[in-house]
Amino acid sequence: MAKRNNVVPLAAVKPVQFGQALQERYLSYALSTIMARSLPDVRDGLKPVHRRLLYAMRQLRLDPNSAFKKSARVVGDVIGQYHPHGDQSIYDALVRLAQEFAARYPLIEGQGNFGNIDGDNPAAMRYTEARLTEVAEALLAGIDENSVDFRPNYDGSTEEPVVLPGGFPNLLANGAAGIAVGMACSIPPHNAGELCDALLHLIKTPNARIDTLVDLVKGPDFPTGGVLVEPRESIVEAYKTGRGAFRLRARWKAEQLPRGQYRIIVTEIPYQVQKGRLIERIAEIINAKKLPILDDVRDESADDVRIVLEPRTGNVPAELLMEQLFKLTDLEIRFPLNLNVLDKDNTPRVMDLREALQAFLDHRREVLVRRSTFRLEAIERRLEILEGYLIAYLNLDRLIKIIREEDEPKPKMIKAFGLTDTQAEAILNMRLRALRRLEEFEIKGEHKKLSAERKELKALLKDEKLQWQAIAAEVQETKRKFGGKTKLGQRRTELADAPAEIEHAVEDFVEREPITVVCSDKGWIRAAKGHLDEKQAADLKFKEGDGPRFAIHAQSTDKVLVFGTNGRFYTLPCDKLPSARGHGEPIRLMVELGNDQDIVQLEVFKGGRKFLVASDAGRGFVVPEDDLVAQTKNGKQVLNLADKEKAVAFSVLPEGADSVAALSRGYKLLIFPLEQVPEMGRGRGVLLQKAKGDQLRDVQAFKFADGLPWANRVIPSAELKFWRGERAQSGRMRDGKWPKKSFKG
Repeated sequence: MAKRNNVVPLAAVKPVQFGQALQERYLSYALSTIMARSLPDVRDGLKPVHRRLLYAMRQLRLDPNSAFKKSARVVGDVIGQYHPHGDQSIYDALVRLAQEFAARYPLIEGQGNFGNIDGDNPAAMRYTEARLTEVAEALLAGIDENSVDFRPNYDGSTEEPVVLPGGFPNLLANGAAGIAVGMACSIPPHNAGELCDALLHLIKTPNARIDTLVDLVKGPDFPTGGVLVEPRESIVEAYKTGRGAFRLRARWKAEQLPRGQYRIIVTEIPYQVQKGRLIERIAEIINAKKLPILDDVRDESADDVRIVLEPRTGNVPAELLMEQLFKLTDLEIRFPLNLNVLDKDNTPRVMDLREALQAFLDHRREVLVRRSTFRLEAIERRLEILEGYLIAYLNLDRLIKIIREEDEPKPKMIKAFGLTDTQAEAILNMRLRALRRLEEFEIKGEHKKLSAERKELKALLKDEKLQWQAIAAEVQETKRKFGGKTKLGQRRTELADAPAEIEHAVEDFVEREPITVVCSDKGWIRAAKGHLDEKQAADLKFKEGDGPRFAIHAQSTDKVLVFGTNGRFYTLPCDKLPSARGHGEPIRLMVELGNDQDIVQLEVFKGGRKFLVASDAGRGFVVPEDDLVAQTKNGKQVLNLADKEKAVAFSVLPEGADSVAALSRGYKLLIFPLEQVPEMGRGRGVLLQKAKGDQLRDVQAFKFADGLPWANRVIPSAELKFWRGERAQSGRMRDGKWPKKSFKG
């Protein structure tokens, strides 16, 4: 066996507390995630992977006027030199910078399949090509002029920029999103022209109020357009705190059709909503009858978005239909704002709008000073050389003699003419053709021009006011190139007032027609057209091992009350019940009814009536029908139950009812006055029938003089006197001639 040379001596192993080691390593991971992955820099608005992508493409000379190169080449260079991570994650970042529906101002121009708004994936990187856009070129402008700091790359073989010069307000213009450890960032895109107006105002008025800036930056401007319906007060508050959300809706219009009909055309959908999934969601709503006034949805999109919505009837206002769709689908979203970014000291913090804009201006001023200093130093070097050339022209013959006769002419030249080492070297490297008379005039002209520029740069570096004037000129140029007068810079997201509440409800426009609500033994519910009799309801198809249980007549505009053995009442709108063409749907998917619970009774809600409810423990009370309607799937708890108790009885109080009949599972019958049962909205109720080792089977309220309805017959009042008593008694065994069933059969 080969000898292992990497064995660590036992003496070199140091004991460390597990908690301390875990804390140190988790802190390192958290800092790396926050500073090098998830949060953008406030100065250029980029995360490291995006910055490295742009810089690598510049090194490959992929400027806007050059030919495209394969995306795989770009990704390879980024991995090899700057970002040693997975190729797919880097390619995904490249793709997003090129998608016009994802980036408000794309930084990369793509050629090939880069995905679409439907949510389809882009082609593999070997099939697509890319190059930089003019916006990216503005971000990189001046990077070779010592405008920003550089640092060694991950293996020290080359250098990468710490931040880009950022000649474009990219942070707010393109936005950003990221999730770090314990913090997150979410910045919507904005209009570059509006940002430039705000920057110019901030240069003139450094202490400008957020309200004033919001007059200029009116709100987000999303690449997919849409309509922003957030109130101005909320927008101002979000920009003041750096946190908030913006309500964004799809853009739509109604197209009129013959005979009073119409259809709705959706032309723009909210940002980051996949069109394919949106249409699937609308189709699900139609199939589930959650919005009965909507009949169909079609996707007729080509290069533009065109989603067609067909209403069931032309009587429904288009505004009402869209309001319901806004509530049920992603045709309306709330896009969050969390302006959590890294400042110039690499410290994460939440900024307001003014701080973010001011940080950009401060960075531009630093870049301006550094570029001006770099240019001034270059001019100084060039002027030094030009002055040396002029000395050479004045002493040309003597200079030539020294060069011809001396073995080391440089020291002699320096001593004879008072040249610097740089000047002497430049003269020695001069070409013979430069000795023309015309060249002397050109050098004098260049010297004069550079001297004037040097004077301007020195004045600029000494005067802060001139610096801000220069930055204002740069911002004006950015506005000219990318502002509202250009096709790219035109505002896409419309600003509108928050919508007013619609007075009508959807139910007001549901067509009223007779139906039969059918529920099977296993809890599958559906609605059949027309009022079916018992035989017709039983003839419907059921799943294997299942059969009919409840069949009640109703109208499509009604609501059905469902009473469960857990003592809760649930409400189901009839217009949203599945069709009887199939087997229906499990009622447990529509309401929160547990698998260990069952249905006691179904009843059409009419309003104004009263019901008698009871548990198998023999306790119950009278409850008004209007108190039973539930607003949510969780239902409404009415009959409170103890452990192992179940609700078993639910009956309507007929007009003129004065008595209650209680029947136990052992078929003991007790009849007592209805006035002894209290009316309650919720509770356990009172004891209706005492049951020693027995349980309540059913209760029925009735008018004693009319007899007791039992199954399919009526027991005359003359035969009932033997079972009359007081509430909470046990009762007596039923007559053997009477049905051995509950009162309802």
